Amino acid sequence: MSISVFEHPWLSALLGDEEIARHFTGEAELQAMLRFEVALAKAEADLGLIPAAAVGAITAAARSFRPEMKALAEGTARDGVVVPEWVSQLRKAIGAPYDRHLHFASTSQDVIDTALILRLKECVAILENRLDALLDRLDARVQDIGSKPLMAHTRLQRALPITWTDKIQAWRAPLTRHQERLRELKPRLLVIQLGGPTGTLGDLGTHGSAVVTALARELGLGVPTGSWHTARDSLAEFAGWLSLVTGSLGKIGQDIGLLAQSEVGVVRLASSGRSSAMAHKSNPVSAEILVTLARFNAAQLAAMHDALVHEQERSGATWTLEWMILPQMTAATGAALARCTTVIDEMQIDQSSGNATALSE
Repeated sequence: MSISVFEHPWLSALLGDEEIARHFTGEAELQAMLRFEVALAKAEADLGLIPAAAVGAITAAARSFRPEMKALAEGTARDGVVVPEWVSQLRKAIGAPYDRHLHFASTSQDVIDTALILRLKECVAILENRLDALLDRLDARVQDIGSKPLMAHTRLQRALPITWTDKIQAWRAPLTRHQERLRELKPRLLVIQLGGPTGTLGDLGTHGSAVVTALARELGLGVPTGSWHTARDSLAEFAGWLSLVTGSLGKIGQDIGLLAQSEVGVVRLASSGRSSAMAHKSNPVSAEILVTLARFNAAQLAAMHDALVHEQERSGATWTLEWMILPQMTAATGAALARCTTVIDEMQIDQSSGNATALSE
């Protein structure tokens, strides 16, 4: 049993996304943190800030490092973040004299934020590919059923006849805008974090900019305009994008659910859900879940906007709030994109329904 539906033994099959979820496991985060420390050491060694031999020692230790998880949990409960205990354990694995060069000039938030972005980069690629695939499926359905008639409904009442092309194009239009929004957002979102204790990179002296550039190159991420320890607008913008996507998919689910009503009967889903009490029912579960996920993300978005209010140069309370929200929003969006593609594929059109054609009177 789990308190999160995204990790629940059976609810995760309904609402979750395994491909996205694996990027938010503890193991995935720890591996991303190791990538940060190794890349930081390489960048600093290249600029002569730490000995070149330290890079080999840090890299070798990182390959075989297995942290003591109970101590990590205890350290996190004490320190509010896993990094102090984790760095302490990793330094022991490295050993003298190079252990002191690990984590040089960085701070806990640099490690955690960059580890998040490394994993979000993978998630963004998944979401982007699924959005592209969904648009392809919508185009294919236009070719398949686009010329078929359909009764439009305005204010939930029968209006005038349209075609399935009209309906599908209305679903498709915002999704193409979401593609463009994501292309614009990625350069702002997928950047490293390196600011040091107060965001000034003071311990690096005149080498701060060079280290940031080298670290970004090592990790395959962009160079930020500055430390974003308390400037969380790009994460909030990404959360907004996630909510926009699921909102658009929820509209599709809502439409299909209404068209699948017994009294309307224009649409049936090939893999509709069963009832435990009424054998005659065919429930549009997948369409309903699109609505659920849209409303979930819409509710979470307010909290991500709340998390923009970081106090002074670093925050603990507000930063922690992001950890509770953004992974679930990302998983919800992945699940919605995958399920919507299935819904579009499984949507069967019943032309015998009176609601499928124009009113005769």
